[in-house]
Amino acid sequence: MTEPNYKTLQISRRKRVVTVSINNPPINVLDLTLMRELRSFLASVRDDSETRVIVFESADPEFFVAHVDMTLGERPDDLAELQRDVPTGLNPFQAFAEAVRGQPQVTIVKLAGLARGGGAEIVAAADMAFAAEDRGGLAQCEALMGIIPGGGATQYLSQRMTRGRALEVILGADMFDAKTAERYGWINRALPADELDGFVARLANNIAALPDGVVAAAKRAVPPEIEENGFARETEGWMSLVFQPSVGQLMAGQLKAGAQTRDGERDLESLLRNVMERSA
Repeated sequence: MTEPNYKTLQISRRKRVVTVSINNPPINVLDLTLMRELRSFLASVRDDSETRVIVFESADPEFFVAHVDMTLGERPDDLAELQRDVPTGLNPFQAFAEAVRGQPQVTIVKLAGLARGGGAEIVAAADMAFAAEDRGGLAQCEALMGIIPGGGATQYLSQRMTRGRALEVILGADMFDAKTAERYGWINRALPADELDGFVARLANNIAALPDGVVAAAKRAVPPEIEENGFARETEGWMSLVFQPSVGQLMAGQLKAGAQTRDGERDLESLLRNVMERSA
């Protein structure tokens, strides 16, 4: 299969395992191009019987996927494009994460760096996730921007952990190290950084080598249940906040203070919280 010339993705194949390396400098922000290309790739292999496992990783060792582009609200044409072909009952960000969750192949995230917001929702939407102990980290920091997660996190986290822990993640809005994320159920395992590549490669190759039909049967037998109307409730809560003028002003101040720059994203939660407190 000939791969398209993606701007933000590097695709490699080894037998029946496809590795998708995300490369959208400077911090792998989840912008329109990255969302479009990831959905295009997933659609292109959906019916490919020679693809059994998809591994997502980052070309940047420090950042997996930062979060949804905070400047999207300034570009009406991009927002309009996101709205096209969205399934009934979902918003565009939920539809993006659901494309990952609904993929017939086994999807695995290899988390060597940080993932926040929409990036963390990719991790939770995948079938499995494994992280480097001293470098991997996860955060749903939307509350510090005056909103709640809008790309499925409220539903995915409720499947992976207790309600109290999910609320701690969403309302505490802190960065979780890989070991804590493992203990909470957010990821499968935290591994020493020098063991992460080998472990994921062995697991992916073992799954890809299973007899025909086993992967599909297992994914049907272990369904990813979402509570009825759960996505609608998430969208309602997110929409009630995201278009308030105060939220736009807060995000503008956070961008001015260094959000979506490499330096600012290294301790983004502190940056967001400081601007939020000054704006109160």
